[in-house]
Amino acid sequence: MGESRGPCPPSYVPEFACSNNNERLNFDRSRDQGSAFPGLKKRGHGHGSRSWIKIDQDGNSKVVELDKATIMRHCSLPSRDLRLLDPLFIYPSTILGREKAIVVSLEQIRCVITAEEVFLMNSLDGCVVQYKSELCRRLQTRTDQSEDLPFEFKALELALELACLSLEAQVKELQMEIYPVLDELASSINTLNLEHVRRLKGHLLSLTQRVQKVHDEIEHLMEDDGDMAEMYLTEKKQRSEAYALGDLYVQDNFSGETRAVSNSAPVSPVKSNSGAWKLQRAYSTIVGSSKYGSFASSSTNGEDVNQLEMLLESYFVIIDNTLSKLSSLKEYIDDTEDLINIKLGCRGGLF
Repeated sequence: MGESRGPCPPSYVPEFACSNNNERLNFDRSRDQGSAFPGLKKRGHGHGSRSWIKIDQDGNSKVVELDKATIMRHCSLPSRDLRLLDPLFIYPSTILGREKAIVVSLEQIRCVITAEEVFLMNSLDGCVVQYKSELCRRLQTRTDQSEDLPFEFKALELALELACLSLEAQVKELQMEIYPVLDELASSINTLNLEHVRRLKGHLLSLTQRVQKVHDEIEHLMEDDGDMAEMYLTEKKQRSEAYALGDLYVQDNFSGETRAVSNSAPVSPVKSNSGAWKLQRAYSTIVGSSKYGSFASSSTNGEDVNQLEMLLESYFVIIDNTLSKLSSLKEYIDDTEDLINIKLGCRGGLF
């Protein structure tokens, strides 16, 4: 894993964010043009194209315009998986292993990872920009400690890393803000302090839910060897290519055997069956060899998923520690509320 990066910098947030007045103006303008919600597509116009950042194995990146149907065909994904990446909807963090791709939605990082490339949802968000630049850097330098990892795991690891770092930074920021407010509230109970704590408590609840979802998603993956095995995209691709080579070998030899038999004198049915049996036996020998048998055994027996499990476990420890900090913060708020109730009760008893 590369050196630790700081949280996604807020400087990447676009400066042209609309004010309330501008939003109202844009809403009225879009309504005059026939649609109050320009993000929604009219029926019959097909799937609109979106901007994606395509990153290949060598760290080269380019912006491409692809529609939903093209992504579905290229990555063999159902439509419901791509809905998880739609910026018009809010979905919890998700990591899905499919036949030819890994669908990742972690905080602001939404991408489709294959054995050869990453399709990253284009955005001006700081985490997206940092993901793109850091992944390209790691792939181009190839001096990272994860050099032995297949391409798809390098891309997945960086998404986990940036999501965990971003959430950890937000927790630290909340801690720095909430502890002084709670201490002040304990010494001076007034409406302003109570309102401030109420707002921070809502922020704490929202942040806890997001951290909990990432925590649960990683834990779920580690508990299911089948789901982890689905994510070995490079191995599955090599296995598929090996089977294709084996089929081609048998077809070529079978065609040669057929031509040799047709050009010779007529043979008995027994002899023809014997030739076909020899070809079938030769194919079995090829598939059972060390080159092809290794792929075949990995698809039928329990896959060795230790590599991915160790990767997930390292980030599970990080996110679990972040969740513990949030739990401690909630306990501190509860203790402060109990103290305030006791003080208010004592005041009421004096009158």
